[in-house]
Order: sequence, then C-alpha cells, then structure tokens
Amino acid sequence: RQTFQRFDKFNDKYNPVGASELRDLYLKTENAINGEYFATIIKEVGSDLEDAKYQHAEPRLSIYGRSAEEWPKLASWFNKHRVYSPNMKWMIQVPRIYDVFRSKNFLPHFGKMLENIFVPVFEATINPQAHKELSVFLRHITGFDSVDDESKHSGHMFCTKSPKPEQWTSEKNPSYTYYIYYMYANILVLNNLRRQRGMNTFLFRPHCGEAGAITHLLAAFMTADNISHGLNLKKSPVLQYLYFLAQIPIAMSPLSNNSLFLEYAKNPLLDFHQKGLMVSLSTDDPMQFHYTKEPLMEEYAIAAQVFKLSTCDMCEIARNSVLQCGLSHEV
Repeated sequence: RQTFQRFDKFNDKYNPVGASELRDLYLKTENAINGEYFATIIKEVGSDLEDAKYQHAEPRLSIYGRSAEEWPKLASWFNKHRVYSPNMKWMIQVPRIYDVFRSKNFLPHFGKMLENIFVPVFEATINPQAHKELSVFLRHITGFDSVDDESKHSGHMFCTKSPKPEQWTSEKNPSYTYYIYYMYANILVLNNLRRQRGMNTFLFRPHCGEAGAITHLLAAFMTADNISHGLNLKKSPVLQYLYFLAQIPIAMSPLSNNSLFLEYAKNPLLDFHQKGLMVSLSTDDPMQFHYTKEPLMEEYAIAAQVFKLSTCDMCEIARNSVLQCGLSHEV
C-alpha cells in the first residue's frame, strides 16, 4: 500500500531509515570492501541455480553513465571475485537519471553520458588485448536494459528538431523515447562490430509500458528485441496486434506490478496470453516483492492459481521464457 503508484517510495525502500549504508555495504560493487559481500551473495544464488539444474537467471548490474571508469571497475569486481556461473548470465541496466547527474555538474551534456556507457565497450571490442578484464566480462553479458519510473513526464517530444545528445545541456531529463532511440542506435552499431569480429552480441530489453505514455510502447516496438512489463498495451488494441504479429517477447512481473502500478487481478497477463502475444513470467526486484528463495516459482504458482492456468498454459509461458532469454542455444 505504501508504494502503490509511488515509485519514489519504492526507491526509498532500498535506503532503510533514509540511509544508504546497508545498500552500499551489501548490494554495491564499489565500497570499502570492494563489493565482497555482494559477490558472496551472487555466488550463493548461482550455486542454488546450479543445484536446481534446470533454472537459469539473467540478473542486472547497473552502469549509470556518470563516468567512463564504471565499466573497468565493474569488470575488475566481476573477475576478482570470480562471479561466474554456468546457470547465470548478466544484463546491464542503465537508469534514466541524466537529470540527477547534470544538476550536480557530473555531466556537461547527455552525449557524455552515452559516451561513458558505450565508448569503453567499443574500445574493448576493437582492442580486447588492451582491455582484458572488460573483454572477459562482456562475454557474460546478454543485453542492455533501460530502467526508471516511466510515470515521470519529461515534457519533451522526441522529433527531428530535438537537440543532438551533445547539445542536450539542459538539466531536464530527456524523454523515454529519446533515451530508447540513442541506446538502440549505439547497441545496433556495437552489435555489428562485434558480429564482424566473432564476438557475442547484445539484446536490447528495456522496461517498457509499466506506466507512462503509450508512445513508450511504440518506440520499443521499433527498437527493442523484447520488453519487460508491457501493461499499457491493454490500452491500445492496435499496438497489441502489432506486438502479436511481430511476436515481440514481453516479460511480465505481476507481483511487482501489484505493489507498484496495477492490482494483480487486473493484470493483463492472461488476456495477452490468450490472444497469442509472446508473454513470459519474470521476477522484478525479488528482494522487495517475494518471500522465499524461489521467487520465480512464486510467480508461476500465484499466476496459476489466480488466472487458473492449465498445464499447457504454464508450459507455453515457460517455453516463451526460454526463447526470449539471452542464453546460448547450447545451454
């Protein structure tokens, strides 16, 4: 009840009593102990997945774009603590918080944020020997995500007259569509380069349609490989039909939505599934919204009971999850 329609209060839950020390100590890679506790937690999760044999996960790590040193530091943490698991690959999530960094003069313009996010990856792709740790880390990355509160309205409509990223010096945050387009453009070029060099490529899988304008879903339809949430598709039969025709994967998280934006019984998961959209079940912030060590099983068990899913429904949704993930065919 405290977080429903209040994304700001949800973010505050990561800072108990208004302090970030606990989050920094246990859930950060850059702190006084160099992310040792976080690595220990991750390795325990990986061990549990390996014991289960048939479960795989794609958790997120954050790159903020505040500094070009974020990538080398994250790669160093990853390799130093050997955070490897055959049952786990990683997604890079990029929070849409340029306005926060610009207001504190950490960034001169939006273009610098994009440079900090993508230039280190291009450099490691072109010259992996000079960036060995980052090059190794990138082999374990399956894609990029774009995250933040979609209900925040920027007041900017992305169009041909929009300023270029290096000209965006305002403290206002660019629109969702602006973020999505420039992430897509960079990932597209990066993937072409990596494909030519025989390296793994990345999917673009943004959070989209949980709240905000319907244009978010339109932008994602044209740029994304798949999306997370997609709740607002229920407001647009035309976009629903396009997502159905293109079979764009939609990873849905009803338990997370139930606490933030939409009551469980009103979730369109069953409706989308019955119409033939390619939906799957996924956890989102399991530390906040789940109560057991099997958060994905919670999602399936509750959805099966609430929506009265048949065995065939469950199998199809699970199959969709496998098809839309970034894991290799060998796995």
